[in-house]
Amino acid sequence: MNKILQLREKRANVWENAKAFLDSRRGENGLLSQEDTTTYEKMEEEVVALGKEIERLERQATLDLELSRATSNPITSKPTNLDEPERKGRGSREYVQAFWNAMKSKSSLDVQNALRIGQDSEGGYLVPDEFEATLIQALNDVNIMRTLAKVITTSYGDRQIPVVSSKGTASWIEEGGAFNESDDTFSQVILGAHKLGTIIKISEELLNDSVFNLENYIATEFARRIGAAEEEAFIKGNGSNKPTGVLNTAQVGITTAIADAITFDEVIDLWHSLREPYRKNATWLLNDSTAKAIRKLKDDNGQYIWQPSVQVGQPDKILNNPVKTSAFMPEIGAGEKVLSFGDYSYYWIADRQGRSFQRLNELYAVNGQVGFRAYQRVDGKLILPEAVKVLTMKSA
Repeated sequence: MNKILQLREKRANVWENAKAFLDSRRGENGLLSQEDTTTYEKMEEEVVALGKEIERLERQATLDLELSRATSNPITSKPTNLDEPERKGRGSREYVQAFWNAMKSKSSLDVQNALRIGQDSEGGYLVPDEFEATLIQALNDVNIMRTLAKVITTSYGDRQIPVVSSKGTASWIEEGGAFNESDDTFSQVILGAHKLGTIIKISEELLNDSVFNLENYIATEFARRIGAAEEEAFIKGNGSNKPTGVLNTAQVGITTAIADAITFDEVIDLWHSLREPYRKNATWLLNDSTAKAIRKLKDDNGQYIWQPSVQVGQPDKILNNPVKTSAFMPEIGAGEKVLSFGDYSYYWIADRQGRSFQRLNELYAVNGQVGFRAYQRVDGKLILPEAVKVLTMKSA
């Protein structure tokens, strides 16, 4: 933790030095020489690199804490006065043990009987309840949108979300006059279930290695692949066999005056385009390259609007609202939606309960590998478009 604090302080100092250098080297025309531009960009790259190293160390600290927990229970028999009810179905110890024995191909009649609880219609087996929670947490760690959005779980079928399209109003009434009717208007947003999957291949030698942690590897690799595909869809998915991305539903708050640059005034306009109730929990979402451009913007008092964090667990800020970056946000270019600002709790992600794994013994046998087919069903939509506003670059 001390290392993280030191890096945050160093990052803040480097950023202050970069700003001072930028101010001192601008010419009369407000521009930098080519040599000074190169120097400044190296300083800025160091700020970005330090930020990424801090994120890595924080993730490492989280994993260290998780892995330091006890992996076994010293109690060898179940106390008779234990109030906790015995778990059934996919949460039972019998099912958990049978599931991982099947994944490791330690097959037996008892294993097959226990696995009948979690058989799915496509030949796989639903993952145990506790492991599914591990996968969900892993997806949260990888996926920016899952940390910002509202995540719900559905058992089957489409989930219909009622939304108020327009609200009723009150009116002044004369003495003895009749009341005017004014009803709220409701609409529905339907969250379905789009299938997202991958095949993970593991060598037979590694699988048979007693020290190889199959559970941890599958959770990590599945989360990496699924998390990246999910985040891209949650941001810019078109709704065709995938979730509808926030950029495809959010309202345009401001369009820039030129196609290849953003001004401070335009950032201010985007901030004010979002209604005040949504600003309290609003977050900026942008690409790293866009962040680089915005880092150089100043307010009317000559202060940089980008506020780097110096506290553990606190994000950088723009105009006192936190900043998140994603590689799937578009880069600055004509007609692109490059900056999003809003309350992403109005983006709902619906997970269809039950992620499924299937062991593929024969498909990759010629290469000495075993395949694991893993998939889930998920959907996502921005329930209230006015809760998120985007900055669109001027078309060419």
